[in-house]
Amino acid sequence: MQTFLVIQLARFGDVVQTKRLVRTLQQRGRVHLCVDRTLVELARLVYPEAVVHGVAAHGIQDGAAVEHNRAVFGVLAGEDFNTVYNCNHAGLNRAVARLFPPEIVRGHSMLGGQALRSSWVRMAFRWTRERCIAPLNLVDFWAWLADDPLAPEAVNPIAEGGGRGLGVVLAGRESRRSLPPPILAQAVCTACEALGGPRIFLFGSAAERPAARRLLRHVPGRLLDRVCDLSGRTDWRALAEALTGLDVLLTPDTGTMHLAAHLGVPVRAFFLSSAWCHETGPYGTGHVVWQSVAPCAPCLESAPCPRETACLGAFAGTAFLRSLAISCDAGSLPDSGEPRHHPEEITLPSDMALFSSVQDGLGGTWRCVAGEDVHSRRRAVLRRLVGEYLGILPLRESGDAASVLAATLYDEGDWMLPPLADRVHSQSVLSADRLL
Repeated sequence: MQTFLVIQLARFGDVVQTKRLVRTLQQRGRVHLCVDRTLVELARLVYPEAVVHGVAAHGIQDGAAVEHNRAVFGVLAGEDFNTVYNCNHAGLNRAVARLFPPEIVRGHSMLGGQALRSSWVRMAFRWTRERCIAPLNLVDFWAWLADDPLAPEAVNPIAEGGGRGLGVVLAGRESRRSLPPPILAQAVCTACEALGGPRIFLFGSAAERPAARRLLRHVPGRLLDRVCDLSGRTDWRALAEALTGLDVLLTPDTGTMHLAAHLGVPVRAFFLSSAWCHETGPYGTGHVVWQSVAPCAPCLESAPCPRETACLGAFAGTAFLRSLAISCDAGSLPDSGEPRHHPEEITLPSDMALFSSVQDGLGGTWRCVAGEDVHSRRRAVLRRLVGEYLGILPLRESGDAASVLAATLYDEGDWMLPPLADRVHSQSVLSADRLL
């Protein structure tokens, strides 16, 4: 039996978004998964058949991290892995990758102290220079580190409401991507009324308890007895149990959103600031995203916003609330995941678009059902080029748009350099690869 290692040392949502890759490898052999130590129980919940290793990647002093990780590294180095999939380019990821021969590492590897990226990863770094035409969901990018990954429809269940009520995620790790309490309260009231007045569950860490209190100050008194504040009160298993069977989850781009999609809970998400549904939207069918399509979207979260988060304004308007009511009232068709409503029923401001989740041979993608997606044509061209590169779409003669976008994907080195396995003992070729 083959044995694989997946190194995923990013955050909560990233662990869940590695699902297509992990499930693909589980069909072929035994999978070991290396995650941050705080996410071990989550990983075991999402991947019960995987062997999970926890390293100290975040929130620990260097000395304690070294002592903790030394033991884990020893265990990993003692395994005979056929292939190692390194999903991230952080320093600790590279340290773990150095435990193994570079020719068996896919994604990010190390050779002679030099950080290397596979051609697939180099390609993705090039297309992220223009994020508005991002051709793949992150779930699919990691999945295609492996050959012939699991069909996208086999990853997450079709989202269907289970009758247990309305879930509300208070905030994400990046506050600029979340709705402030007064605006979120309007969305909660609208969704609750559209769903017929169910129970309302608030989700978040202990750090979101003040946000929960602020939210409740803006919720009408008639709804307060329906609210169950779970912020800071759930471990990973309790969080999954609380999400299971909800009718709808209102959320920004968060790890809880990805866990809900994993469980088949219909997501109604709001994406603004740096959040971009074509990169990190909820995976599967039956989900809806209100996406800010302001000219500056998606932005860089770490950079100050010169427009004082102007993209938030569309979410404070009545048009967003009307479309939310329609979406929650209509639900989704279980056989297609498409909203029951028609685009002509929904009018949105010029800087907002409504997307419905769909899937094709490449993976998850999004269909604009209201508003305007000005980047759709170029994104479709780039997505086709990626499909041709992966060999799942037939090559065809390129038009002008395809020729221009091909430069986004390819460098000369992709055609000239041999595979990594052939370069391991060639210092001259390695020197050339450093230029990429």
